[in-house]
Parts: sequence; structure tokens; C-alpha cells
Amino acid sequence: MIKKCFHNKNVLKYKVKVSLLQYLCGCKCNVHLFNFQRIPDKSILNVQKHLFYINISLEINTFVLIINIFCMSSQEEIKSQNLVHETLPTVSVDCVIFGYDENELKVLIRREFVPFGEKIYLEWKLPGNHVRRDENISETASRILKEQTGLENIFVKQFMVFSDPNRLKRRERDYEWVKPRLEDERVITVGFYSLINISDVDNSTLVEDANWANAYEISELMFDHNEIFDEALKKLRYDLLHDPLVFELLPEKFTLTQMQKLYEAIFNTTYDKRNYRRKINKMHYLIPLDEVQTGVSHKPARLYSYSREIYEKTRTERFDFRV
Repeated sequence: MIKKCFHNKNVLKYKVKVSLLQYLCGCKCNVHLFNFQRIPDKSILNVQKHLFYINISLEINTFVLIINIFCMSSQEEIKSQNLVHETLPTVSVDCVIFGYDENELKVLIRREFVPFGEKIYLEWKLPGNHVRRDENISETASRILKEQTGLENIFVKQFMVFSDPNRLKRRERDYEWVKPRLEDERVITVGFYSLINISDVDNSTLVEDANWANAYEISELMFDHNEIFDEALKKLRYDLLHDPLVFELLPEKFTLTQMQKLYEAIFNTTYDKRNYRRKINKMHYLIPLDEVQTGVSHKPARLYSYSREIYEKTRTERFDFRV
């Protein structure tokens, strides 16, 4: 509870009564009086027209109260600003971001340091966030992708809703880590998967705790994120059989061998080269270029490109890439 005691042109004083949660410190704080030098800004000379917020955070080890003061010019501006950043506490989005590099299918995961008991555990999870009140679900997914990779306008698709009431409680230490961040212990998450050509990603734009991992070497993830990843991979494989999404992972110019190796990486199998090429020959939207590979030690292969326009015009039935 925050009470404004008095103000003048030089000093603002607030009486702050802070009730700390039992599980943090096991006690309650007394009433403290904090003095704050007035912010030197002419726009706030008329204090009556402004509202100050004091955000109080607790540094658990030392029980130090850190005070930040923010000023808004009007109630309407405060309301507008809050709506932009306000999130829905029970709805989130988790993204499975697939990439392809060095003949391997990869997925972007985030590192977290989870304190539990007397240890700190290094754990990994999928990128995700809560939905903002002014966003639709797809906008949330796009925002997460932009925040994680720095990329915009990339392929993203919703594939499943995960609503297990205990999805955040699969492992005790994970739940204890996330619990202080929750307004409600039950969070329903919407799964999206995305396809990225890793060569398009500037690694300097990745968030510090993000890492590309081999999709088939992922260890135990936090919460239900292994289940989310498994379902995303199933959906990706199904969709690749019926829509030419593979080109989202290939460079603009590619060889047929590169395309084959990508399919093999995603389906975790190998194809007979003759059967594969026979299937490829039916794809009229694969355009052979008058260019070959450069900088390779073997005989350079011809390069191809994909024409979405030709694909849309020539397909007479659903895409089917069963080899």
C-alpha cells in the first residue's frame, strides 16, 4: 500500500507499507518512510496532475528494497501505456523454431538457471511469452520470433493448444522457479512452429540465452516443452508431405542434393536417390538455373530455385511428397 504524505517543489515523500510474502522471508516489514528527491523535469512542476508509481522489488539474499519511480503525464497516458504491456495471466504462446544447418535439423531453445534447494540447475526451454491484452495469438508468436531471432515476416503456424492443468508442475524445481512470476497457477499455452533458414539469422541478434540445438539430441526440457516439441515435429512432417514448406528452410538457390538432405534430416531417414529424383522431376515449380555451385571440391551441381507462383498455377491436386 502506498500513501502520499506531502509534497513541495523539492521533495516528495511517500510512506510505503510493504507486506512480503510468507514464502519469501517469513515475516512482515514495518512501516518505512522513504524520501525521494524530486525529478528535475519542468513537466512535473504541477504534481497534482501527475501520478507516481513506486515499483518495489526484493533482493532476497540481502533484503534490500530497490525503488524505481516512474512518472506519467496523465491518467489516460498511464492507462494506454499499461494496456500495451499488460498480459493475459492464463494464456501464453510457446514457439518451436526449426532451423536447418550443416545437414542437421535444429531447434532454438533458451537457457535458464533454476535455483532449487542448495543447487542451481542449468535447464532449457522453448521460447515463449504471455499474450498481451492488445494482441491476437498470431501477433504474440511473431513478437516472440522477433525478440528471439531479430527476424520478421517469417513462416509461423499454429498447431495445437496445450491445456493440461498441471503442465507447469511436471517437475517441482521448475514450478518453484516460475511460481513467483505467475498470477494464476494454470496457464494454457498455444503452440506455434516456425521455419527459419539459419543462414538468414545474424547470431548477434539472438537473445543471449538462446542456442541452436540438434533436434534429435534435445535433453529434458522444462515444463511440458518436450511434449510441445514432439507435437510440433509431427505437425511439421505432416505439413511437408502436403505443402512445399521445405523451401522456407532452403536458401534461394539450392541443389537437388541439398533439398534431399533436408527432407532426410526432417524425416530422420534416407531416400533412394533414383526414387527421389523421379519424384523431383514431377515438380514443375522447381526452376533449373543456368548456374552451378561454386567453391566446392567436387563436380559443381546445378542450382535450382522455387517458384510459388508456378506451384499455385500448376497444382491440380494436393501436394504429396511421399517417396
